[in-house]
Amino acid sequence: MTTPAQATDSAANPATPSLRDQVRSAVIWRSGSQIVGQLITWTSTFLVIRILSPSDYGLYAMTSVLLVLLNLVNGYSLANAVIQKREVTPYLMRQLFGMLVALNLTLAAIQWMAAPWVAKYYGQALLADMLRVQALIYLTNPFLAMGYAVLSREMDFRKQAQVNLASGIVAALAALAGALAGLGVWTLVVAPIAGFTTRAFGNMFMARIFVLPTFNFTGAWSLARYGGIVTIGEFFWFLQTQADIAIGGRMFEPHELGIYTTALFLTQMFVTKFVPPINEVAFSAYSRMQDDREAMSNGFLKSVRLIMLAGIPFCLGLSASSEAIVEVVLGEKWIETVPVIAILGLAMPFMCLHVLYGPAVSAAGRPGIDSAIRIVGAFILPLAFWVGIHWGVKGLAAAWVVSYPVLVVLGSIWALPVLGVKPRELIEAVSAPVMAGIAMYLVVEIVAITLPHAFPPIVRLSLLVSAGGIAYGGYLWLFGRDRIMELVNLVRKKAA
Repeated sequence: MTTPAQATDSAANPATPSLRDQVRSAVIWRSGSQIVGQLITWTSTFLVIRILSPSDYGLYAMTSVLLVLLNLVNGYSLANAVIQKREVTPYLMRQLFGMLVALNLTLAAIQWMAAPWVAKYYGQALLADMLRVQALIYLTNPFLAMGYAVLSREMDFRKQAQVNLASGIVAALAALAGALAGLGVWTLVVAPIAGFTTRAFGNMFMARIFVLPTFNFTGAWSLARYGGIVTIGEFFWFLQTQADIAIGGRMFEPHELGIYTTALFLTQMFVTKFVPPINEVAFSAYSRMQDDREAMSNGFLKSVRLIMLAGIPFCLGLSASSEAIVEVVLGEKWIETVPVIAILGLAMPFMCLHVLYGPAVSAAGRPGIDSAIRIVGAFILPLAFWVGIHWGVKGLAAAWVVSYPVLVVLGSIWALPVLGVKPRELIEAVSAPVMAGIAMYLVVEIVAITLPHAFPPIVRLSLLVSAGGIAYGGYLWLFGRDRIMELVNLVRKKAA
């Protein structure tokens, strides 16, 4: 049986790859497989969106508030505590498994009992049945978190990538089959359960961590303390990211809420689908170099450079070409999402940068910093949502644009000293992609205005993407060539 302790022992083995090589391999596997997996998932998702209605997505969004809230304590913070520890014993892993089982059985019971109350709050009786079926997801969490903890300690993201790819394919096929079979909103319930189940047992199998849980937690309370601090931060993150749904779901009809949440889903695809895998790798790497302040600083800045290099053109490009994208990808029945996407896309580059702080300061042994940032955000964003909702879905979208620059500034003030990063270094890391992104946005907007509407949507979209790509790449080639070479060197395994 492979245990996390073996990963620690292998550090002394000269044949073991260096941390730099492990991080590079992990990034390539996690991001590469994520791209492949997401291409499959997105193809299925967009086909399903075309089949289902905005009301289906509105109803599903209403269930997500309780799901996200309870998943704050599903045990991933305990798994991260194990990853962060320098030494782990087999018995500690049994204790971790016991904690995970106890937590998730409790969460499943809570969701089952709370389902009618949620349905009453939103005035949608169907939500009770949906939430009770969704409670099955908690039964997969102990196995998923155990495998994740072991493989992350070993920096073996190749196996995780293989499992994630398989689970993504299973979920995508389940979603497409459900939509074609006429399951309606139940498609959105069944597909995640299929994906989570595949991923959970795949992770356990790949990690070869077949242990029995113990419910004697003596000596393991350090995991609970660390996990508790992280969970506090996660709770306030929940308030930030779910307050719009809780407020909007009460005041909007399912159709309007579906328009807003689908626009939010599209604009957040990069920050929710591509950044988390990189953050998983970063957390494991930061945990190993937590005593080397300079290495942590350099690692964080490299993460910022690479994430922003890819994230800014995605977010701003989506904003500038929202009409053509909706017409081609989603279809005419989703045309109401166009102005919402255009607004939300402007906020997402700030969110991309903001979410990089948490794993870094937590791995540095200062999870309280992340919690403090999220506490502030838990006041700023809900307040902005409450004000913005008076202008409908566009007002909710505008709340993101107003709030996230403030959160980035506050997060930088608190996190950068812990990471040993100077403000000037952060500005240098983001300046080239930011300026290139602004140039790209302006070019795409000008082209969008000048293109005749008689052109077929696919032609308009192709021209907009081409113009944006030339503008972004051209600016970087002229003024930020080092950023391009850094990405090329990473892929070619020559990164410094």
